[in-house]
Amino acid sequence: MDLKYKIVEVTPENIKDHPQAICFIKRENARYNKKVEWYREHFKEGVRIKLLYTGDMAKSIGFVEYVPGKFCWRPVEAEGYMFIHCIWTYGKQNQNQGLGGVLIKEVEKEASGMNGVAVVTSDKSFMCKKEIFLKNGYKTISESGSEQLLVKQFMKGALPSFKVDANDAARYNDLTMIYSGQCPWVTRFIEEVKPVLKKEKLDPDIIELKTASRAQKAPSAYGVFNLVYKGKVLADRYISTTRFSNILRKDVKEK
Repeated sequence: MDLKYKIVEVTPENIKDHPQAICFIKRENARYNKKVEWYREHFKEGVRIKLLYTGDMAKSIGFVEYVPGKFCWRPVEAEGYMFIHCIWTYGKQNQNQGLGGVLIKEVEKEASGMNGVAVVTSDKSFMCKKEIFLKNGYKTISESGSEQLLVKQFMKGALPSFKVDANDAARYNDLTMIYSGQCPWVTRFIEEVKPVLKKEKLDPDIIELKTASRAQKAPSAYGVFNLVYKGKVLADRYISTTRFSNILRKDVKEK
């Protein structure tokens, strides 16, 4: 890789200087501060964000968020491993430059002395595809629907595993939205959808997941967003209000 780059660790003290750490949510959006607050609160548990900059660019073109597996916000048992929540590189011109691998290596350095690094990837949107990890020595060890659990072991030990709790969805008969501040896009959706709910005269239960242990009991592998009705998960990641309205017509209003 010929690109010159630098890695910046985002901390509660410098986060205001690195707005890309809030995943393209604009500063003026209230959800921006919601994620900042979430990060500051869980920084003490080991949640970390690193950004990748190239040359003299003012904006980052790479991002990774990770945490010790004990505190991961996905329904995964990964204690003893470092766990990657999210990773991305931005701009087609920066694709196939090895930048994703650079970010993965940063996490692996932080995982020194641990059993390895784990990550959930997906065939769907809003999550990284598995190929970048396979290229960097990771192996798929389990699948849950369209999601995959991958790991790179540094030493022998119990492998991570999914612990998706399908029974959790069964607890919710009424329309329910379960979300966490870990993803600023799903908290944005919670606000975006309110006019639709008012128009449709719906008053769903809205539950915020405030601990990693609660997210680890979610009914879908993404964990931090679940739209549930009559015990069925209708959506398991950020969706548009148009998509939400379509779901209402198909799966809620007609029943």
